[in-house]
Amino acid sequence: MNTKAKGTKGERELVKAFNEAGWACFRAAGSGSSPYPSPDLIAANAIRRLAIECKVTKDKKKYFEHGELEQLRIFAQKFGAEGWIGVKFSGEEWYFLMLEDLEQTGNLFAVSVELAKRRGLKIDEVMGKEEKSDSGNIP
Repeated sequence: MNTKAKGTKGERELVKAFNEAGWACFRAAGSGSSPYPSPDLIAANAIRRLAIECKVTKDKKKYFEHGELEQLRIFAQKFGAEGWIGVKFSGEEWYFLMLEDLEQTGNLFAVSVELAKRRGLKIDEVMGKEEKSDSGNIP
């Protein structure tokens, strides 16, 4: 399966998960190819609006250009939404990070599997269905 097909499949997986959880969610047509800022997904419920840029990768680290993140930030601000990066590494669950959580590596920004596990939220946590657990505190 080519990269674009993997990305589309991942986006559809998230659309289904959000909608089945009672959110409204859709894929933005032409995201990434429009001259206007547009995220891959828009998800909302009665309380929150999320603008999500989705990435599926077989690599252990995913890199982002400043312009790509800036477009998400601009759209989220204009739309009154929270800007999120959703990333799925091979063999892992989806992790969601706020733009501020990404690591700056020179001119690029990055998220590694380790960073995603440490600072990212799983889908249930993003939707507010589950609190992020602190593995250092055992109840």
